[in-house]
Amino acid sequence: MNNIYLVRKFIVLALVTIVFFGCKKKEKIQPPPGDTTSIVLKPSTQHISMLTQHFDNTRAGLNYKETELTTSNVNTATFGRLFTLSVDDQVYAQPLVVGNVSISSGTHNVVFIATVNNTVYAFDADNGKAYWHVNYTVNGMRPPAATDMNSGWCTPYQDFTKNMGIVGTPVIDSTAQTMYFVARSTDGSHFVQNLHAVSIVDGSERAGSPVQLSASMPGTGDGAVNGTVSFDPMRNNQRQPLLLLNGTVYISFSSHCDWNPYHGWILGYDEATLQQKIVYNDTPTGEGGGIWESGMGIVADPQGNLYVVSGNGTVGEGGHFASTGNGTDEQSPNPNPADPTNRSESAIKLTPSGSTLAVTDFFTPTNYLDLNNNDLDYGVMGSFLVPNSNYYVTGCKDGNIYLLNTANMGGYSGTANQVVQTVPLGISLHCQPAYYQGASSGYIYIWSENDKLRQFPFNNGNMSANATVANIAGISGGTGANLSVSANGTKSGTGILWAVAPLGNADGTLAPGVLYALDATDVTKVLWSSLQGIGNAPGYFAKFAAPTVVDGHVYLPTFSNAVVVYGLK
Repeated sequence: MNNIYLVRKFIVLALVTIVFFGCKKKEKIQPPPGDTTSIVLKPSTQHISMLTQHFDNTRAGLNYKETELTTSNVNTATFGRLFTLSVDDQVYAQPLVVGNVSISSGTHNVVFIATVNNTVYAFDADNGKAYWHVNYTVNGMRPPAATDMNSGWCTPYQDFTKNMGIVGTPVIDSTAQTMYFVARSTDGSHFVQNLHAVSIVDGSERAGSPVQLSASMPGTGDGAVNGTVSFDPMRNNQRQPLLLLNGTVYISFSSHCDWNPYHGWILGYDEATLQQKIVYNDTPTGEGGGIWESGMGIVADPQGNLYVVSGNGTVGEGGHFASTGNGTDEQSPNPNPADPTNRSESAIKLTPSGSTLAVTDFFTPTNYLDLNNNDLDYGVMGSFLVPNSNYYVTGCKDGNIYLLNTANMGGYSGTANQVVQTVPLGISLHCQPAYYQGASSGYIYIWSENDKLRQFPFNNGNMSANATVANIAGISGGTGANLSVSANGTKSGTGILWAVAPLGNADGTLAPGVLYALDATDVTKVLWSSLQGIGNAPGYFAKFAAPTVVDGHVYLPTFSNAVVVYGLK
């Protein structure tokens, strides 16, 4: 009996050992942050490029060519953090991806990351291998910092945490294998902004690069000297992404916290020679008119027209400002607010004309004077064109969404706004909206400060005021969320809304971020969140930097000196 018992006990122990070690061998080991050694990462089956902010020049944020990520496989079991791309400073610019780059003795998908320390990095987009990085600060100088912006209105300056080197998202010409961006440098008293054109293969400067930005034009506006208004590389803030259109690289500017004198500038440079082609100032005989749009880029249509929305400043010709004593200027009523010369507080259609941009249409709200005098800028929310249409979606800090028709934007009326539609939300609008075209409906997504994520059906030129509200926590503070959409055309089950938001108030301070994946047809359905599972937290929220979703991966910029990469595990 004892022998039989011992034999049975041995067999049981042996079976338990086999099962235990067999299961343990198959256990999936999660890597520590930034490490990919314990995960086998396969190259993406896709080779889609994202060469500009929010995917294309509509700025709708829709990648409609995503075939790997679906509403079925983006879940806690199969989707999560893959690896981390460590860089030398905060990332305000959206990461860009180029497919099939001949680099490092092979052909690879490459992700490009720019930091506020003026450094650009090239990593393998599928496995995180570092290819090159170059710092573009002028020799003997450093990147400007928030502490450099000292005035009664700007001190302390909280729109940036510290450095302010490369801020606006670059743009890439994949045919020319060239990336364009603006890097800023200072020695503490002298400030320069340089346009760079560099090879995406090794980061080397192209012929004629860099070019120091400068501009002037006739005008009697704020800061003018002897009838000339000049570009100020210190006060003018290069916040918007760059635009590449018909061989011209366009660069736009706002200011640092409404620190006068400043103007809204757009400069255009020939992409091949880097010679300046275009100089436009939206307030040459006035003041202000900064182009912010929550870090979203200039919109362009297939006909070559540009669209921007401007902030506080002079509207029309003949008005004047008086100091209020609190760092702002109060505008008096203008005798001719429809004059196109000064176009603050406006959505503006611009068409290249000789060496400048002509205002060929615009919309200015009837209450522009109230908007300006109460710091309720029209130009704070990102704007976009609904793909394959003439509809232009814009938003104002007074809580109004204005839907415009680019063929007839509405001009100015002293009695009633002549626009396609006004949707009042009653909240301040600092955010990057997005759009999705499903099989049966289009959707506009807005998630602004001190509010929850809202999904508005959009059909036949009509934006429904009856929004679906997501079942996730709202945002507190003055910084809204950044949105992107991925889908395989209009195929059912592929539309995903990607939203990155701060956990807490990120206005002027660091706050943890959270990434959500939601069903694009019904945002009450949360597919996945970085709050779920271990090791998915992204780090500090990156202000006005949208996630890049391409080739089955999500590249999330952060203020933790890193871009975190998510995908199918």
